[in-house]
Amino acid sequence: MRYASDSTDEEWAIIGPFLARASRVGRPSIHSMRTIWDGIQYQVTAGCQWRMLPKDFPPFTTVQYHFYRWRDSGVLFLINEALVAASRIIEGRDAAPTAAIIDSQLVKTTESGGPAGYDAGKKIKGRKRHIVTDSLGNLLDVIVHTADIQDRDGAPAVIESVRDSYPSLVKLFADGGYAGEKLRTAIAHIESLAIDIVKRSDSAAGFVVLAKRWVVERTFAWLNRCRRLAKDWEASTASSEAWLLIASIRRTVRFVARA
Repeated sequence: MRYASDSTDEEWAIIGPFLARASRVGRPSIHSMRTIWDGIQYQVTAGCQWRMLPKDFPPFTTVQYHFYRWRDSGVLFLINEALVAASRIIEGRDAAPTAAIIDSQLVKTTESGGPAGYDAGKKIKGRKRHIVTDSLGNLLDVIVHTADIQDRDGAPAVIESVRDSYPSLVKLFADGGYAGEKLRTAIAHIESLAIDIVKRSDSAAGFVVLAKRWVVERTFAWLNRCRRLAKDWEASTASSEAWLLIASIRRTVRFVARA
């Protein structure tokens, strides 16, 4: 391994089959998919510019091309779903989750452009990362939108998306920001899905660990170990979502490989 972010043989044995090129059309690649994936792993871990990618990886334009190709093809979602199922089985759970936790994280944007909004509550211009995790903290789905959209307004899109991917979900835990009839009405068409609002006690003083809600906060902490996610550097929300998925894959594949 050249860098700490590189895939081990065990990890690549899991990831490799998903990234193999099935098409026989076009010129054969002179770079291995493993070195290209390692370049993307380096990017999400170190958070450098594309042009700053070390020279012992393939050219940054090649790595960048495959990043966009995998982003647009949906293969990153496919890999993440497979790893979530594997990690749940290893933990002695059913492959399909029945309960999930939803929350959002506000991050600043840069001069790269793209969609951005102003959060009047936290006085920050940027975007929100809306994620849903299972009870183990595995990332199930993510949608990135502008910061001026409140949690209860941005939640229906990610809830519908995660329910399409995981029809087994019947319970969703959320904080007080999702309370009210507005969200319940927006997702009333989704059958057999209940929302449980976990509220902080009025008598609690200082920091208090809240049941279920701490799981999604820990997932944000896991994802933020990747410096690419320190801010939202991307011009498009699709790329922002892709980097979050890559960070999730990076963590989950290591767990599965070691197990």
